[in-house]
Amino acid sequence: MDKAEGKMKEAYGALVGDEAKKAEGRAQQRKAEAEAEAEQREKTGRAEVEAKKAEEERDRQKGKGGLLGDVGGTLPKL
Repeated sequence: MDKAEGKMKEAYGALVGDEAKKAEGRAQQRKAEAEAEAEQREKTGRAEVEAKKAEEERDRQKGKGGLLGDVGGTLPKL
């Protein structure tokens, strides 16, 4: 939303010849882009933490079967 507002301010400034308004619009766009990048980095960080937890849980489950591992599902039933 802020990026769109910044574009509108910049366009308005260009239309009426107001350099300060154009600059304000560009600054607002840069701010919005920086906030979006920070949010994306945060999401990526959370996803990496979740992936690490899932990997650790998978590895824990793999080793749960004792010395031979979890072979119970692969042996024929008698």
